Amino acid sequence: MTALAAPPTAPEKGDPPQTPPSGRRIGRGGAGRTMKGGWLSYLILGFALLISAFPFYWTIVTASRSNADMAKVPPSLLPGPNLIKNFEQVLEEADIGKALLNSLIVSGSITIGTVLCCTLAGFAFAKLKFKGRNALLTLTIGTMMIPPQLGVIPLFMLIAELQWVNQLQAVILPGLVSAFGVFFMRQYLVQSLPDELIEAARVDGASTARIFWSIVIPIARPGMAVLGMLTFMTAWNDFFWPIIALSSQEPTVQVALRQLGGGYVNDQSVIMAGTLLGTLPVLLVFGLLGRQIVGGIMQGAVKG
Repeated sequence: MTALAAPPTAPEKGDPPQTPPSGRRIGRGGAGRTMKGGWLSYLILGFALLISAFPFYWTIVTASRSNADMAKVPPSLLPGPNLIKNFEQVLEEADIGKALLNSLIVSGSITIGTVLCCTLAGFAFAKLKFKGRNALLTLTIGTMMIPPQLGVIPLFMLIAELQWVNQLQAVILPGLVSAFGVFFMRQYLVQSLPDELIEAARVDGASTARIFWSIVIPIARPGMAVLGMLTFMTAWNDFFWPIIALSSQEPTVQVALRQLGGGYVNDQSVIMAGTLLGTLPVLLVFGLLGRQIVGGIMQGAVKG
């Protein structure tokens, strides 16, 4: 006869908690589960990181070398000594300082306006009851199906009638509200803002404006950070409408980059140096809002 296995004994008081041999710590009902990734997970993540970061690294390499160095076969994969020289040439060929300031004004204004307006509209669609709410939300989402190129001619006719051509407000005002932002904040507030909290504020005599500023804004802050980052990147990288509404005297960064590297042979090193200068503010904004962005994404991911 084979001996029966002894039943597991309960741990003595003071003994460390037992963990399964697989490296997982499992609590009651599966809560508090900690899983360790294997070598395949790290390999996939490392490969994804390499693919994602290589274009930015290649921009640094190209911006720090001469055009002749990049024409060699095979090209060098290490940064060179010409970064400062290429930056100086960028400043000579284009008014990149004014372009950075204009892009900062345009992107900052669009981001602030979009975040505030879309949060207010999202709160109205999510928690306020009024006639035609579903129809207006459907109409708002439906505007996302219209290609923006179809509205360029009437929009340009409008800003020409207002005498805003070659002025920054011609780029700022059309982007102050986005249908995506309204839908995004509406979905975020539906999950994150309890109805009981609003009802309690109503009982205490708070108005709708007071509820928005004192309750909605603090709760919606992670979602607002995500929307703000996406809006800032979109506005900063926009080229199609600024090249139409603005001239070389009042350029944004993307319009100013068009003036770089001219000649019989395009100087790719100078173009990449200008691109690197235009990318640094976006990295700075991500560094400032990165924690809020990740927190907003994770909070939205665990909502059921």
